[in-house]
Amino acid sequence: MEETAIREGFENLQPGSDYDNLYHSALCRQEADWLVGINGTRLFTVLYGGKVLKVGRVQTPTLAMLVHREAKIMNFQKETYYMAHILMDGIDAATGRIDDKKKADEIVGACRNGQALTTSVVKEEKAAMPPKLYDLTTLQRDANRLFGFTAKQTLEYTQSLYEKKLATYPRTDSQFLSDDMGQTAKGVIEAVFSSLMFEENKASSPDIKRILNSKKVTDHHAIIPTMEIGKADLAALPETERKILSLIANRLLCATGEKHLYETVKAEFSCNGYTFSVSGKSVTHNGWKSFEDAFKRSFKISGNQEEEKEEKKLPELSEGQTFDGVQAKVSEHFTSPPKRFTEDLLLSAMERAGAEDIGADAERKGLGTPATRADIIEKLVKDGFVKREKKQIIPTEDGLKLITVLPDVVKSPKLTADWENALTLVAKGELPMEDFMADIENMVSELIHTYHEVSDEQKKMFAQEQVVLGVCPNCGGQVVKGKFGAYCVKKCGMNVSRIMGAALTDAQVKDMLSGKKILLKGLKSKAGKPYDAYIIPSGTEEYHYTKDGEEKSGVQFKFVMEFPKKKPSGGKKK
Repeated sequence: MEETAIREGFENLQPGSDYDNLYHSALCRQEADWLVGINGTRLFTVLYGGKVLKVGRVQTPTLAMLVHREAKIMNFQKETYYMAHILMDGIDAATGRIDDKKKADEIVGACRNGQALTTSVVKEEKAAMPPKLYDLTTLQRDANRLFGFTAKQTLEYTQSLYEKKLATYPRTDSQFLSDDMGQTAKGVIEAVFSSLMFEENKASSPDIKRILNSKKVTDHHAIIPTMEIGKADLAALPETERKILSLIANRLLCATGEKHLYETVKAEFSCNGYTFSVSGKSVTHNGWKSFEDAFKRSFKISGNQEEEKEEKKLPELSEGQTFDGVQAKVSEHFTSPPKRFTEDLLLSAMERAGAEDIGADAERKGLGTPATRADIIEKLVKDGFVKREKKQIIPTEDGLKLITVLPDVVKSPKLTADWENALTLVAKGELPMEDFMADIENMVSELIHTYHEVSDEQKKMFAQEQVVLGVCPNCGGQVVKGKFGAYCVKKCGMNVSRIMGAALTDAQVKDMLSGKKILLKGLKSKAGKPYDAYIIPSGTEEYHYTKDGEEKSGVQFKFVMEFPKKKPSGGKKK
């Protein structure tokens, strides 16, 4: 925040009680995440007896979206189809999809060298409105699409800019400024023009009103540069932060710029009874896109191929116009599988999750908040449920299996989006926090009582590959590496983890199982003095211990100790 804003805030302090409901909402979110996470994780980890299966109120539905998309890709069946084209005076008009190649060839044969008649020309004047200012999610999406930054990286770079007083607070879900920020916005725009890292003509009159709306500002307003941008040495910033600041500054110019105006043309032609069509587009006023184009040129960002193709301008056409001796051809096409999620697309999907089912009157839709979505993605990667391949985010084998076994109540994006909307109602004082928490507690309780047993075959789904260290000297079974030390798989009670308080390495366990002596360093005598000793295995023996008030027994190595020979002192003889 800038000094003037801080002073103004202190001069207009609000009663703390005005924000009690906001506190209740945050508390509910924290407790719900903890309850679902700790109970779900323990439940399914114990049930399946393998690796830790982390379950989360938001991360599990996010993983489910990735898995469902991957399933569609894996089950996709490619289909071939064709289109017939006529070519005349630089115009390439085509039919719709044709599944039978013979039919496409028949159309081409009938039209080649024939006459085409222009049957319809429809022109429309259209406008693309300026984009809204950035909230954190839209900033993260653009930074991923344009620069390949992860959501976490974008948050870190923007946080650094905030701490350097070059950008406003990043963790916001608002795309507007409050109504009283008009003069501030105008001053920032002037500062941006005086220090921009890319060239562009100054807009004659930025439309400030378009970005002001106090009703759509909750905790924090949209992300914009601060007045400090006009004073700072921007060249001294790390390249990553300079890119993010440029992106934020450019969005402010675009959001207050003029409409982008263009004309679309759709023409239809008839040739020997067959209909062909072509579309074109021409820009009549570039408006706010002039800033966007300048930004992309500055950072050498190539345009979207589909957009460039769509923007092809058609020659002047009129109904009744004819073309003689047209050329004709067949083109072959293939249906495409759904695209894998990039971080850009995943953030968008998280933001929109459940939107179709919740209804337009819902205050908040989606999974998580702008401040938490980056961490959710990073947790899924760290826990081994998803992996990054270039810009794509792909579920791993464990991720696919986890979603297969989990019930809808913990993996449904819609249910989690319902909770997000309920949390918003708590923040507005329209839903008591006790009611929200009661629903969460009932769900967790039902989950635990419903899922309490799985088959032995199901337990193998997440079994980790065992590392065999040797043969058990007690029963002849395999001794494998465990989480708390080596043990015998035949459950004879043989356990090899520590000797005289010293933890054994895998190599030391292997040597002892092979009958070899090992050297343990740093053992402690009863007097607390350190010493080294060789441990020589000499069979096994039973030992007893108490656990949870119950007497238990196990099997351990018997051994003898041998002390290393002391090196002779280097003192001089008299």
